Amino acid sequence: MAGRSRSRRFSLNAVLDQFFFVYAGLAAIWLAYLLASETFAFGWWGILVFVAFWALLAYLVLPRVHRVLTTIYVPDYFMGRTRTSDGLFGDPVNLAVVGGEAQLLAAMDAAGWTRADDVTLASSRRIITSTLTRRSYDEAPVSPLFLFGRKQDFAFQQEVAGNPAKRHHVRFWRCPDDWLLPGGARVDWLAAGTFDRAVGLSLFTLQVTHKIDADTDVERDHIVRTLRDSDAAIEVDVLKDFSTGYHSRNGGGDTIRTDGDLPVIDVRAVATTAGSVVAP
Repeated sequence: MAGRSRSRRFSLNAVLDQFFFVYAGLAAIWLAYLLASETFAFGWWGILVFVAFWALLAYLVLPRVHRVLTTIYVPDYFMGRTRTSDGLFGDPVNLAVVGGEAQLLAAMDAAGWTRADDVTLASSRRIITSTLTRRSYDEAPVSPLFLFGRKQDFAFQQEVAGNPAKRHHVRFWRCPDDWLLPGGARVDWLAAGTFDRAVGLSLFTLQVTHKIDADTDVERDHIVRTLRDSDAAIEVDVLKDFSTGYHSRNGGGDTIRTDGDLPVIDVRAVATTAGSVVAP
């Protein structure tokens, strides 16, 4: 009957599922403790074994487990979040752009943003060296995040105080033809902007990664402000409360806070040059 409270039904499957989830977590912690305590009994060779075990766990076992689980349980449709290569939710989509690629690239360049290098063996080696030695690397690559089933088309960044461990950065994806945002708005690009505050380990995979600042709205507003300050022709509209759910943590386990607003940046009036065009 309507208005009458219902008692929650007891579910044996739910209880067992919760029990084994907790048990698996405790067992993993105990295994890590045993490995750490027993490793040093073998001296320096034990440290090498420990590092090899961590590398195997972080870069092979855990990513494969996440890929399997997210394929089964995470829906494959747009919900205002990017995805990591392991299938985990990544950074929130917090910017949209109307305009062509040449206008967007020209606007970012004029606003003082640097195009990030692609991820290669050479660029990966250079960013590791730069981070350890605290040497500037303005074009340092960003890790791939996925939207519409593909990684970002390009990314821009601003290094802070010559330290590659701290940087403003934003990734851009071209929207598919005739694709509309939830609610019916049409845009040409979507973007995810966050601020890297330090280098650390991912909570979910234990991989070495950049840790982002929790207040992603600050970075979103910083990107919009730099663009508007650099060119009066740029206009900005805001879709209020566009995305307020699914913003607890990103793929590295970092906390995310946002009001869910989506600024739509119109760069169609930005003047372009031949150097603004990127070959496909």
